[in-house]
Amino acid sequence: MSVQTPAAGTYTYDQRLEALREAKAAQTREKQAVVGAMDHDDWALVLPPADRRELVQTISGSGVPINDVRLTGVDIRSNHANGGFYGPEICGRNFRTLLEAHPPYIDPNSSLAGGYMANFMSYRSGGWKPELALPADLQALGQRYQLASGVGATQHFCQDLAVGLEAGWGGLAQRIQHYRQINPEGRDLYAGLEHVVRGIQAWIGSHVKEARLLAEDAAEPAVRQNLKEIATINERLLTLPPSSFREACQWILWFDMAARMYNGSGSLGRLDVLLQPFYDADTLSSELDDEEAIFHVACLLLRDTAYFQLGGPDSDGKDVSSPLSYLILEACRRLRIPVNAGVCVGPSTDPGLVCRGVQILLENKQGVPKFLGIDQTTQGFARNGIPLAAARTRAYSGCHWSAIPGREYTLNDCVKINFGPVFDLALREMLAEAGTSPTVDELWRRFEHHLGTAVDAEKRHLDFHLRHMHQVFPELVLDLLCHGPIEKGVDASDGYRGGVEYYNLCIDGCALATVADSFGALEQRIEHEQRLSWSEMLHWLDTDWSGDKGEQARVMMQTIPRYGSGGAPADEYAVRIARLFTRLVAESPTPGGFNCIPGIFSWAATIGLGRNLGATPNGRKAGAPIAHGANPDPGFRQDGAPTAMALAIAAVQPGYGNTAPMQMELDPGVGGYGADADHVVELIRTHFDLGGTQINLNIMDREQVLAAHADPARFPDLVVRVTGFSAYFASLSPEFRQLVVDRIVASN
Repeated sequence: MSVQTPAAGTYTYDQRLEALREAKAAQTREKQAVVGAMDHDDWALVLPPADRRELVQTISGSGVPINDVRLTGVDIRSNHANGGFYGPEICGRNFRTLLEAHPPYIDPNSSLAGGYMANFMSYRSGGWKPELALPADLQALGQRYQLASGVGATQHFCQDLAVGLEAGWGGLAQRIQHYRQINPEGRDLYAGLEHVVRGIQAWIGSHVKEARLLAEDAAEPAVRQNLKEIATINERLLTLPPSSFREACQWILWFDMAARMYNGSGSLGRLDVLLQPFYDADTLSSELDDEEAIFHVACLLLRDTAYFQLGGPDSDGKDVSSPLSYLILEACRRLRIPVNAGVCVGPSTDPGLVCRGVQILLENKQGVPKFLGIDQTTQGFARNGIPLAAARTRAYSGCHWSAIPGREYTLNDCVKINFGPVFDLALREMLAEAGTSPTVDELWRRFEHHLGTAVDAEKRHLDFHLRHMHQVFPELVLDLLCHGPIEKGVDASDGYRGGVEYYNLCIDGCALATVADSFGALEQRIEHEQRLSWSEMLHWLDTDWSGDKGEQARVMMQTIPRYGSGGAPADEYAVRIARLFTRLVAESPTPGGFNCIPGIFSWAATIGLGRNLGATPNGRKAGAPIAHGANPDPGFRQDGAPTAMALAIAAVQPGYGNTAPMQMELDPGVGGYGADADHVVELIRTHFDLGGTQINLNIMDREQVLAAHADPARFPDLVVRVTGFSAYFASLSPEFRQLVVDRIVASN
């Protein structure tokens, strides 16, 4: 598949980039019309030709239903009576079949070939392998506490792209052949890995042919030359590692698209560090200037919203930021599309990089980049017994998380405990027990007990996943660029045989503000002021605050000093909950001996996690979304108070290397922070100095957001950072748009 060839005289980098943006905008509009709402990262999937597409609904790794596109005419095989396929050999074989059938995509304005049109996970059927059922008691605990267990979740760790940049596809194929002779017991994994490599090579080869055909038909000499170069570069990359900056960008793009297609993975790690040797060599030989480098990076980032880090320490603690870090930021600025770039901030980093990031954030008003408290996360991660030198090599790789590239399996952002159902169960148990005098202290005691039970259940879920995931849907694409899977013949998800060096498994807590404010409301309105009895409060929860009196009671419970107010009981409860959760997660490994790391993050699951939760004492109605991550609920203070939010979220950090991000919306024309870059830099640094770990900032005009919510089609280019990810506002469902609207309206 190709797009229209540029007209004569329109082939400067700026003109080409604008044409690429226009093509992406048209593709996005088509997806919005065909696929519908996309409440996730703005994946750069290009719809297949109309006669080769069908829509299906799948479940993301975080348990969220998503509409997906399936490429027709792909001969997917099954090895199970339920119609599904399980295990490395057939997963690799089927993925290869998809790649071999995949239409080529070349935009003659781009310096890089490729675009992906299908999600391999949409071809999976049958769910989890039936023979590997969870123990009955663990299923019951998962249902009782409404746990997001992570069993069956994929990717959410970071490969080491340096392995592929050094070896190339041919080198990877040779390594597979070499080690399969050494580890004959890993034959099924090696067969699957070989299928993946051969499939990617076939996919690249189809683009070589397409580029040559397009070059023959190109009337403009500059276009024809670019297409010939694309063909030559990719023919070389079929077997050899990249030798230039452009080739390195192209190689990374092939891997990133393959990983995204295979199971939704989208991490690049330390992009400036990875590309630095190629940049240095090409600029030294005058083969590359900065404008060309910016363009190649822009072409790479245009094709997928992968997560990557800029700056930060090397293993010795020295900052790695360079002029290339700034050039990559400049590519983000010129693209003006969703990009998941993270800029490192801290005493050890380049202060100019954060200043430039803030300038771009204020200029583009698209939530790009985000900011990473790198010193806090590095030092926190070392508390897990990881050498500080290794901790420093962790790279930002997803919404709120990092991982050591190629050496660490984390399952980040997949395992979540919703504090809301735990709290509700403790509350109802206390009130139902005869002879018990209800008090907030007694409620806390029971909440602590049930939260401990839920955490223990999640640890058992993680053991189950690490024992069996490789038998269900192994991490074949990421395995290629990890240290261990090829050498040992062991999948990265196979923790019991140790596919990779480290297993540090993330367990996130959610609904912090919901439960902290509920504790605070019960303490103030029932125990201190005695304006409600416990039985009256339970009645209003059971009736969802119905009627005029119910609404009066709801408003009364909602209008206490809430978490984020500063010095309120709800603030104290938020800290107590965060510390309790952190202790329960970090104090012991899983029963199988795997380390667990606490985080506080809900991702975009606030709607889903609230859907099955009844009314809560903070005035929240039944089925309403839970609180977002570590943030106070919108409207927690009348003044919006960015500094108050920064203080509150800094106080609840788990402190073991996973983050509790601060999500903040600022209107460029309102308050002391607005358009003053120095003030925004000060806010960022203050939060990190207090112990904060990550900041997601939206700079958005309140009136524009309200108008876009009413008629999204009027604002097709409006990009927002929904949570850890960024997306086109018009691509979000009304429910997700409302979450963003609530935050910005309450903040201004």
